[in-house]
Amino acid sequence: MKKIILLCVLIVCFLAPVFCGGASENTSTKELVVYAYDSFCGEWGPGNAIAQAFEEKTGIRVRYVELDSAVEVYSKIVFEGSACPADVAIGMSDTMETDASLFAAWTPECDAELIPYDRKSHLVPFDYGIFSFIIDTQSNGAPAPTCLEDLTKDIYRNKIILIDPRTSSVGLGLLDWTVSAMGTEGAFSWWSRVKKNVLTVGSSWSSAYGLFTEHEAPLVISYTTSPVYHYMYEDTDRYRAVEFSDGHLETFEYLGILESSDMKAEAQEFCNFILTEGQADIAVANTMFPANTKTVLPEAFEKVALMPAKVIKPGDRSVQQDILDRWAQVMTSK
Repeated sequence: MKKIILLCVLIVCFLAPVFCGGASENTSTKELVVYAYDSFCGEWGPGNAIAQAFEEKTGIRVRYVELDSAVEVYSKIVFEGSACPADVAIGMSDTMETDASLFAAWTPECDAELIPYDRKSHLVPFDYGIFSFIIDTQSNGAPAPTCLEDLTKDIYRNKIILIDPRTSSVGLGLLDWTVSAMGTEGAFSWWSRVKKNVLTVGSSWSSAYGLFTEHEAPLVISYTTSPVYHYMYEDTDRYRAVEFSDGHLETFEYLGILESSDMKAEAQEFCNFILTEGQADIAVANTMFPANTKTVLPEAFEKVALMPAKVIKPGDRSVQQDILDRWAQVMTSK
């Protein structure tokens, strides 16, 4: 019996350093918490590849908190305030009004290579896109529209998929696009007439675009770069961005370092990685234009990504909530 007890003690003593070493290694490893929208950190998004490459380079782990949309990312940050556990937030867009005090001011190492942006928000662009309707050219009975007004025609009855601007930056982008192109009154006249042609209003870009690729409707609001994905991974050009005479609204996606983070140095290191080594992955996986102008893009961007002749800027952000409230009234009224 004594021999058995002694043997057990020896085994425990032998294994103890192994267990303690593993625990010590885990607790000493730095981990960044990153809030991001679903398509960024999902299976087909750039997030996981970037996190893995960043950890291999720096030893710093990245843990994503996946949220449905960019609007939800920002709403969660506002709700949590100083108790927010995130170090970095990814996905806020210039279609959203944000509070600069929630984010730390910093300057990227590659700042001179980035597209021009407003530094007062403390947010830095990591990619950008241009809103457009994407058409399935192999669908029946849906000719390509040439302007926003065309979408109100009876031929597009139940053929359009839109996205809720209260829950999605892409949905908000279309709302801003119509207001910027037509003026407030003209825009809401358009919304009241187009809603009869809308098959559904998705809560996020992922849900809406998923219905589109399942051929539920031949038109969906997205970006001029969306056909790049289909060309590269599905070897098809059936999905195309439609150019409108109204012009197209340009939009930027931003990342930010939380003011409440106690890992700002590591967060800056991660953001700098995204803005340099991560740019090609983001451009391809997000099918957006990269914010870093030095990024080399695949040939597919030149072949199928539409660069419209007319690009317009968003309007006054200070009245955004009023516009959202009015949108909800128009879309729910008979």
